[in-house]
Amino acid sequence: MNTILIVGKGNVATHLYNAFLNVDEIAVTQISSRDLTNIPKATITIIAVSDDAIAKVSSKITNNFVVHTSGSVALNDLKNIKRKGVFYMLQTFSKDKKVDFKEVPFCLEAENKEDYQQLEFLAKSIGKKIYEISSEQRKTLHVAAVFVNNFTNHLFKIGNDICNTNNIPFEILHPLIKETVLKIEELSPENAQTGPAVRNDKKTIKNHLNLLDKNQQKIYKILTKSIQNGN
Repeated sequence: MNTILIVGKGNVATHLYNAFLNVDEIAVTQISSRDLTNIPKATITIIAVSDDAIAKVSSKITNNFVVHTSGSVALNDLKNIKRKGVFYMLQTFSKDKKVDFKEVPFCLEAENKEDYQQLEFLAKSIGKKIYEISSEQRKTLHVAAVFVNNFTNHLFKIGNDICNTNNIPFEILHPLIKETVLKIEELSPENAQTGPAVRNDKKTIKNHLNLLDKNQQKIYKILTKSIQNGN
């Protein structure tokens, strides 16, 4: 039986722990990153902590195979003295929102074929979408993820603010948001682009800017210019 130790108590660590609890072939244990005095032995130790804490936490672990779950930290940034790897899940995790791991891409990296196969078995025990991704690829993938997730969600927040200011239910925009995401499963984002910026509808753009506060205007202008320049 594979034994898994998860170090961390945050969103990623909690979802992983709960998922592995349902796998018969895996015995999983979870500890806090603050409790590193008596570290349980494990086949694979998964560090699921903040990026800045990975080096320090990994340096205190003597188990044979240690991996982290970060999108922006290189494999060699692990400071354990034995085998290293990466078990990165490209998804946004919130504690109160259930995750379907079968829809989550697992981006794996290891120093040798045998270790990669161990990570692949682990990923396949709870998911289906498995990718071999190097540290350099993962860094650029993480940047792309920030654009499509974090920045997009911030735009949702701005849209919500505009609705609230004008006593409009934000839920009116939910179907549009869903269709925007579904559309890019069939069209490239470039071909799916619509709106006043791509049409160069100057009158509408001017009217929109008059409705926004200064910070919103800055973002609107930057995005409009980027769309028009094809960036």
